[in-house]
Amino acid sequence: MKKAGRYIWLSLVLLFLYAPILTLIIFSFNASKTMGNWTGFSLQWYVELFRDSTIMQSLWVTLSIAVLSALIATFIGTLAAIGIHSMKKRARGVVENITYMPMLSSETVIGISMMLLFLFLGFKLGYGTMLIAHITFNLPYVIFSVLPKLRQLPASQYEAAVDLGAKPHYALRKIVLPQIMPGVITGAIFAFTLSIDDFVISYFTSQDVSNLSMTIYSMARRGLSPKINALSTIMFVSVVILLVVVNVRSSRQARKENLVR
Repeated sequence: MKKAGRYIWLSLVLLFLYAPILTLIIFSFNASKTMGNWTGFSLQWYVELFRDSTIMQSLWVTLSIAVLSALIATFIGTLAAIGIHSMKKRARGVVENITYMPMLSSETVIGISMMLLFLFLGFKLGYGTMLIAHITFNLPYVIFSVLPKLRQLPASQYEAAVDLGAKPHYALRKIVLPQIMPGVITGAIFAFTLSIDDFVISYFTSQDVSNLSMTIYSMARRGLSPKINALSTIMFVSVVILLVVVNVRSSRQARKENLVR
């Protein structure tokens, strides 16, 4: 009885969380412009979505920012994680706590702070400032994806390679990186996922260009267009696929580690 009650409670919670999204997805295939008035299945709004030049420009900005910020944040974050891991225990704890702060802070605070910094430095708010802001926002997530893999890595392997004559950069590339690569890839996927659907930080750090989240916000202020349903559905499905990839990779890696042990 208790088990059935838990399943019922879980089902109600999931229904409460995902019912609005399921409604949006269903009505993205509605032939009618009016929400709540189902007149038949249609792909009309998806076709019109890809014919909209404003949305396509926003899609290009979103994807390019997400890819570039993920790659740059992954490169910098991986090196930062290696540096933090090599610190002494007390200094490492201080730096990790400082690195946690952006993850715990409100995106509104981060966005306004980045905007004020760019204006103080005389930067024109646009594509470049949005990219820098996304890289900064993504860095902690990459660092804390890589650090657990570094903690699992025996320090003796790197030291043995150096003792046997390998240059530090060669030992890092051939010994350390292959073993922490699952964490690096997970961090990159997290960074891409966070960047692709960000609104608040993008809104405060850009004026000349808009990503998809900003475009959806502008469209919603003028009235609910069925194209918003189609666009939101595509974004939701894309993020879900990326999260599934992350979870599958993590599960496989955990099983491999358990088999090795």
